[in-house]
Amino acid sequence: MEKRIDDLISRFTLPEKVGQLMHESVAVERLGVPAYNWWSEGCHGVGRSGRATVFPQVIGLAATWNRGLIERIGTAIADEARAKHHAAAAAGRRGQYQGLTFWTPNINIFRDPRWGRGQETFGEDPYLTGELGLSMVRGLQGRDPRYLKTAACAKHFAVHSGPEADRHHFDACPSPRDLAETYLPAFEKLVRGGVETVMGAYNRVLGEPACGSRLLLVDILRGRWGFRGHVVSDCAAIDDFHQAHKVTADAAESAALAVRRGCDLNCGCTYNDLLVAVSRGLISEAEIDTSLRRLLSTRFRLGLFDPPEQVPYASTPTSVIESAEHRTLARQAAAESIVLLKNADGLLPLRKDPESMLVVGPTAANVAALLGNYFGVSSRLVTPLEGIAERLGEGVRLEFRTGCPLVQEVAPGTNYTFPSAAAAEVVVAVLGLDPTLEGEEGDTIASPAGGDRGRIELPENQRSFLRELRKHAKKLVLVITGGSAIAIPEEHAFCDAVLLAWYPGCEGGRALADVLFGDVPPSGKLPVTVPRRTEDLPPFEDYSMRGRTYRYAEVDPLYPFGFGLSYAKFRYGPVSVNVPVLTEGAELIVRGTVSNESLFAAAETVQCYLVPPANLHRGPKARLLDFQKILCPPQAVVEFEFRIPSESFRMIDEGGSSTWVRGQYSLSVGSASPGAVAESLGAPAPAKVAVRLA
Repeated sequence: MEKRIDDLISRFTLPEKVGQLMHESVAVERLGVPAYNWWSEGCHGVGRSGRATVFPQVIGLAATWNRGLIERIGTAIADEARAKHHAAAAAGRRGQYQGLTFWTPNINIFRDPRWGRGQETFGEDPYLTGELGLSMVRGLQGRDPRYLKTAACAKHFAVHSGPEADRHHFDACPSPRDLAETYLPAFEKLVRGGVETVMGAYNRVLGEPACGSRLLLVDILRGRWGFRGHVVSDCAAIDDFHQAHKVTADAAESAALAVRRGCDLNCGCTYNDLLVAVSRGLISEAEIDTSLRRLLSTRFRLGLFDPPEQVPYASTPTSVIESAEHRTLARQAAAESIVLLKNADGLLPLRKDPESMLVVGPTAANVAALLGNYFGVSSRLVTPLEGIAERLGEGVRLEFRTGCPLVQEVAPGTNYTFPSAAAAEVVVAVLGLDPTLEGEEGDTIASPAGGDRGRIELPENQRSFLRELRKHAKKLVLVITGGSAIAIPEEHAFCDAVLLAWYPGCEGGRALADVLFGDVPPSGKLPVTVPRRTEDLPPFEDYSMRGRTYRYAEVDPLYPFGFGLSYAKFRYGPVSVNVPVLTEGAELIVRGTVSNESLFAAAETVQCYLVPPANLHRGPKARLLDFQKILCPPQAVVEFEFRIPSESFRMIDEGGSSTWVRGQYSLSVGSASPGAVAESLGAPAPAKVAVRLA
């Protein structure tokens, strides 16, 4: 391949080389090089390119805590992408969203629940994000030793999580500890795991534009981690160098800086000015060749220059697109993503044939609340209302009312009427958010802050509506849609059951019905902490992790990271370790049991946390070391084992260095992150064991 790339580069003229360094790479007909558009989206299904299976939004996939499931979803997305790409190419179409280079997964840390794009991430924890992100990459890229099925992209490198309105000019200045401990680990895991592409962020990091950062791209990405793939800018981010960050004088300087620092591909057209930059001596043709070589390597690895019969994925049939198998997978993923937050008196699962049911709420029949952002279009989108209606048998009286708008100023004296609530055996209220309220800059139409949320509570009109509904409903089940943490302390107190359904995808309504009626016991776990109120959060613009996430929060949350109830009753037995004193270079083996004391077969995610000594200076309160999702038969005891290398116990000091800190630690193994809140909400008590680091 290297010889073929060198030969091809030698035949390009300088203008032709520059034309290959932008996302709309032009055809070079005299060499038989077709046009190629690098910009494709595959966040939770092939996006913006017509019909495709829409899987749950990424934050919902994160709530499954299921590595294998996410790799299978990545595989399904890549299969549909291959089929769609080859069908488009056969028709002479090589436009945007029709290629094989997918700018996903987003592995930024969801550090603040107000960030509108947090829905695209795998949550707040670096370890969980890295594990699930790598599973997605493996599914997207395939396992063939020679060819990529599609090319995945780890984005946005690095230290990028809002505010959306400031992203083009903001300078993120994390401490060395936060950079090393929180913002970089998931990127390192994906790079060392073979991700083909890394996308830079819009903002500056410690004074340098992320897409032209010596620290990020030269020293860390290619130097320390040995990354060999290509780097792409976020869209129009190179223009920000001179227009917003003011670190360069013009487009030619910006383009030259980016390429020299290792940003190979420009999403945009600023790299046209590389011709000017060469003429001004700002960059050499040899430096342009370096970036071109990396880009051509990706295209060769995708088989785009080889006969189709040599490429194992080139014959993928269009019948895989939105196939029955893929829709079944989407339904499974949506069901596994649903988090049960409350179930007073065992109200759930509901009876199969209630006398009557009322479904209310602005997201009950809202197609947008299935989709989130960066979505494709399924030919059948099953809303919660449709899923429930399909599930109920004949003879059950079902009614639906929207009840209230998604968001609206509450006028004094607003009077909600509930003619059917008092008569219904159970009321299911589907409330929350949809993508008009949270998302990316420019995508939302009802966000007060450029895609972000100003407050993390439910919209006030929905809160007023639910309070009144409670007065009339005999049994009230609250289902929340959305892509982020929603603070509902009052609503939790007065509802009989509460479920978080995220943006659940094309089969979301059926998956919700599966859980409500007990066909699938809920097994979702929160990939984020849910605070009690907006005022408990540090300033949104502050990139310090102090006061954020389960690792550093100073106020008890409403729901802790990792929390999620089940219809089954689990109990954790004692855990043991192979050595009570751990030395560097050794391996700690943690063994234990979880008992299912119910008649439900159910899945449980066993989570293993390290709790450092209380006197560790500015250290985290706890840190996720590993997790396993296991199926527990009814009235059975299941064994589990974690094998944890000593490297996992190293702490990050103030200077950002990894250090071995001797002392007495604790391991907490259970169904949520450590703390009293989870148990107060009904989670089983965790098992704990002491470990001393020598």
